[in-house]
Amino acid sequence: MITNFSDHAANERTFLAWVRTSIAVIAFGFIVERFDLFLAFASLAGKPALPVPRSGFGHVAGLVLIIIGMGMIAIAAVRFVRTAKEIDDARTHPGTGSRIDLALAALLFCLAGGLLFYLAHTLAAKA
Repeated sequence: MITNFSDHAANERTFLAWVRTSIAVIAFGFIVERFDLFLAFASLAGKPALPVPRSGFGHVAGLVLIIIGMGMIAIAAVRFVRTAKEIDDARTHPGTGSRIDLALAALLFCLAGGLLFYLAHTLAAKA
């Protein structure tokens, strides 16, 4: 029997949820980057379906999302290992705080706002 099995299982589920979310962020970054590249090729192939101003923001935003997703996986792995050690320790440990989580949420919020602005600018150029 594994001591503190339910705590270890919860720790592993949390880790896997972070990894799943990270994969979604990486996939979204890939889609954003590829869509921007698709728009560039569409405009080179003749008359574009949408008159899109080419600023390269989509390319940069996609790469930033991929890097953020990779960082999320690394942070999740470090937290998983640290929490697994703390579960088996007899001493009481203080909470880790949520500064990294809040910083990541703020960064993703700013990037999503930038993508929203980019999309609104693109649609306004179409009209």
